[in-house]
Amino acid sequence: MLLWLFADIYFFNAVTTLTANPVAHWAYWSIDILIVLGVVYTMLGRSRGNAPRAISWVMALMLLSAVPKIIGTPILLIEDIVRAFNGFPPRSAWVSQLALIVAAIPFVGLVFGLTKGRHHYTVHKHTLYFPDLPEAFDGFTLTQLSDIHAGSFTSEKGVNKGIEMVNAQHSDVILFTGDLVNNKASEMTPWIPYFARLQAPMGKFSVLGNHDYGDYVQWENAAVKAANLVSLKNVHKQIGFKLLLDEAVNITKDGQSISLIGVENWGSTFHKYGDLEKAAKNVPDNQFKILMSHDPSHWEAITLNHLKHINLTLSGHTHGAQFGIELFGFKWSPIKYVYKQWAGLYKQKDRYLYVNRGFGFLGLKGRIGIWPEITVITLRKKSS
Repeated sequence: MLLWLFADIYFFNAVTTLTANPVAHWAYWSIDILIVLGVVYTMLGRSRGNAPRAISWVMALMLLSAVPKIIGTPILLIEDIVRAFNGFPPRSAWVSQLALIVAAIPFVGLVFGLTKGRHHYTVHKHTLYFPDLPEAFDGFTLTQLSDIHAGSFTSEKGVNKGIEMVNAQHSDVILFTGDLVNNKASEMTPWIPYFARLQAPMGKFSVLGNHDYGDYVQWENAAVKAANLVSLKNVHKQIGFKLLLDEAVNITKDGQSISLIGVENWGSTFHKYGDLEKAAKNVPDNQFKILMSHDPSHWEAITLNHLKHINLTLSGHTHGAQFGIELFGFKWSPIKYVYKQWAGLYKQKDRYLYVNRGFGFLGLKGRIGIWPEITVITLRKKSS
């Protein structure tokens, strides 16, 4: 907010340089004042346990106002440094025009992200090598989905596009790492036929995310909340997913097997429902293991130091903040200041973590620079 305020005041200098029209000046500040009032309104609503419906619009308008100005402001700062050495002559109109042009570039990108970005699905493919992978699983493929957030969907065409892209990967298994809904199981009802069409010859498996427990809405009583969770678990069955609740299953191929472990949500700053000890209790130490755990903070806090070697952990949760930059190998999002592992592949101690950027969206009804993700990982046997 402070950065936005600074850029707002500074960028106004470019406006006044290019026009003395008081209507334009009045409109400039009126729009921002209305956005600020919207921010205050939504913050007050959230503090009372409610999430006003206008929150997505407020977030969108705030980004449209703030980001272009923040990016355009350095042009004006550079001019001021030069002006300081020349006795502060009047601002140059062409520099102000340049600042507006620079600001227009992210503005166009924001408009695309807010209108088309929510279904701009991107397939991320990775090949990982493991010396202890059973021979039968050399070339085994898995597709990971995460953070569907069915309660946010509005476009059947958009969702169907994503489903078709998932099936087009022809992976051996599909693994879903939590947050099927925003809050209530009923949000998934219209989308069951779509997600039931997902196909994987060796099975579809899932875990719960923090939003699946219904912890962020007010319920009539505890019994109603508990019934919602039961309904949600049944939805997983309806779409053909085996929901793993602190348990493990074996995937067998040509007489060999790997273990797939699924824990309930465990987050360093969220409820710690998951129990990895319980989930992995009956898994042999020398078995190749894949863990599904919604929140990536679980990896460094618990998984990396676990006595049983977890070869690969799959998480989601962060959405990559649905806002950031990923170009030519450069990756940035404000969520990196909250989560050390926030998008993509990470490796420590010969153990991997993959953080999916999410299939759906929440809050902000769009994605800007951090596109919805379908992850495809191929397991390969590493020769000794």
